[in-house]
Amino acid sequence: MIKIYHNPRCSKSRQGLAIIEDSGKEFETIKYLEQPLSVIELESIISKLGVKPIDIVRKNEAIWKSDFKGKILSDKNIIEAMVNHPKLIERPIVVNEDKAVVGRPPESITEII
Repeated sequence: MIKIYHNPRCSKSRQGLAIIEDSGKEFETIKYLEQPLSVIELESIISKLGVKPIDIVRKNEAIWKSDFKGKILSDKNIIEAMVNHPKLIERPIVVNEDKAVVGRPPESITEII
């Protein structure tokens, strides 16, 4: 089943959700700010994306700039930061089976649905 990790306050995330809704396919919406991801869930998503953890960090968030920017962090440290501060996770992320994509631009979602 398709899953969208969604933040309703984000315009790109809302656009991504609309693309999935318009597809007519069954999907699940996960509001990750309300239902924080576990380390295992986030590691699975990162693996499906085929990227390094730092690649899905929102580096302009205040918490990143104040607590993490400029520090030497392992992948594990970065994942823990995203689990503890879900605002740091890029959005939206759409997962379909063993594939995933960050919906920036939102049209990239069509590649996996």
